[in-house]
Amino acid sequence: MKPRYIIAIVLIAVGIAAIISLYGNASQYVTFETAAATPGKEFHVIGELMKDSSMKYDPETDPNHLEFYLADSTHEVKKVIFHSPKPADLERSEKVVIIGKMEGDDFQASSILLKCPSKYNDGTLEESEYKAVGS
Repeated sequence: MKPRYIIAIVLIAVGIAAIISLYGNASQYVTFETAAATPGKEFHVIGELMKDSSMKYDPETDPNHLEFYLADSTHEVKKVIFHSPKPADLERSEKVVIIGKMEGDDFQASSILLKCPSKYNDGTLEESEYKAVGS
């Protein structure tokens, strides 16, 4: 077999392996119920911050511990625990995407994406970008 055929086969195999690994790591938006049904697996949950519920964050005691309540798309409310500093615009966000996994009755978030409020639109609905927070 010629060396260029061997190189082409290796490149195709590497490409297929890369596509499969990316597909396996791709997460989807789910509800808390789906995340709870598959413990240990990381999911994206989109929802609204429950502004009338208590938010626990004391930067003097532990700046890397935030607890708040989030309602998912089915209006199920769960406590979210985030072990990083509180995002600056969390209370003003229209939507919040949390990435993490369920542990017991709580959602352990590894990162938070915030949909910034639409302060520059003139009454029309526009898509805003999500701002990533966390690692």
